[in-house]
Amino acid sequence: MGEDVSATSYTREQRQRYREKVRQDLDVFERMLTTHSFEFERQLTGMEVELNLVDDDLQPTMSNARVLESIADEDYQTELGQYNIELNVSPRPMPGDSALQLESDLRASLNRAEKLANDAGAQIAMIGILPTLMPEHFSTEWMSANARYAALNEAIFAARGEDIFIDIEGAGGERLAMYADSIAPESACTSVQLHLQVQPHRFADYWNAAQAISGLQLAIGANSPYFFGKELWHESRVPLFGQATDTRAIELKNQGVRPRVWFGERWITSIFDLFEENVRYFPALLPESSDEDPVAVFESGQAPKLSELRLHNGTVYRWNRPIYDIVDGKPHLRVENRVLPAGPTIIDGMANSAFYYGVARMLADSDRPIWTRMSFSAAEDNFESCARRGIDAKVYWPGFGEVQADELVLRHLLPLAHDGLEQWGVAQSVRDRYLGVIEDRCRAGVNGATWQIDCVKALEAQGKDRASALSGMLERYLEQMHGGEPVHTWSLLG
Repeated sequence: MGEDVSATSYTREQRQRYREKVRQDLDVFERMLTTHSFEFERQLTGMEVELNLVDDDLQPTMSNARVLESIADEDYQTELGQYNIELNVSPRPMPGDSALQLESDLRASLNRAEKLANDAGAQIAMIGILPTLMPEHFSTEWMSANARYAALNEAIFAARGEDIFIDIEGAGGERLAMYADSIAPESACTSVQLHLQVQPHRFADYWNAAQAISGLQLAIGANSPYFFGKELWHESRVPLFGQATDTRAIELKNQGVRPRVWFGERWITSIFDLFEENVRYFPALLPESSDEDPVAVFESGQAPKLSELRLHNGTVYRWNRPIYDIVDGKPHLRVENRVLPAGPTIIDGMANSAFYYGVARMLADSDRPIWTRMSFSAAEDNFESCARRGIDAKVYWPGFGEVQADELVLRHLLPLAHDGLEQWGVAQSVRDRYLGVIEDRCRAGVNGATWQIDCVKALEAQGKDRASALSGMLERYLEQMHGGEPVHTWSLLG
């Protein structure tokens, strides 16, 4: 959800004070990187899963407050839309068969949450974009009651000075072109965020590795082909999230001002590069200052919270975001991978995470790093191509040239993932279970996006209109989501 704030508007003096505090935090953070001890007794991973709520008619239900009251579990929190909730998974180490326990824990937690959501008149849908969501669902109160969301909405539109234009065209020719007078479309983008704790001197290697494979993550994991009734990109979250939070008027775009949803523009040599870019390029959206004196805290031998720097970082939406955090007084660093959509099933999500952690390890440890052999722009082109076309995309990869994404995964990246997980100390049974899902998905040419598209087309071929086909597809999706088998094994109309 991000750092909480207490206000929805700010004075000029607050903005000036905040800028000064952010720069002071950045200076202290630079000193910490060279002199401070960061927590790294065990390399931990973490996960956040964003979820949608639908009613008995499979329409979004603006009832997350009631659902969360029913669930009554601090692991479940609000998200931007009243039809969204988020599950936060406690950090845990990767070695051995801990992933199998995580899968079991996730299944038990979500099964319990589903039952309690049902008691509150809702169902949980784990999907990248809710396909039955339509513009009319935002005609009444839709935003969760949280000051941060109201402040973000106010700040983004104050910066733009005009409504947001959403313009996305799918490969099949369908196009969505509309204006939005709030950040409501952003709430449609539900994702899985993967966290990896890293040592300061290794952060750049892992961030660069994550950037290099982000496109391939989308190729095999795309699950968001529909928005407002239109078939758009296989992972429509990518353009939608970028456009729905864009603070730039058209003239600023023409000047080359950077967007806040950002792939980046270069490989890095330190985590400091990313925080420094954030401060240099992006005006504050939530300029709320704390009373902390970070210099005094640092010089006393303690870890400063750096609240302003962290709050600012939370409003720059990198697909791989740097995280500075403190737990029990000890600071640590994480790469937050924000690429993947939610769903389709728990085992699909576990497979996606195993692929990411395994490949990232091998690329980060390589004697000839991928970022020394591939331009950053090529990685960004891969990311966009895979978001558009999913498992059917073509990508560029050193040593392979232009290659089909699924072929690259099968021939090269899956073996790397196996080796990387083995380096992490992950058990053979875990590697076989989850990477086997990725292999079978690639061989079948089926991920969540292709299944959704094929199911809707099959229903339309039976004479259903688009709205009925989307509802019928979601009904089948939820039934098989609860069944728990990976998406490449799902039936279309059974």
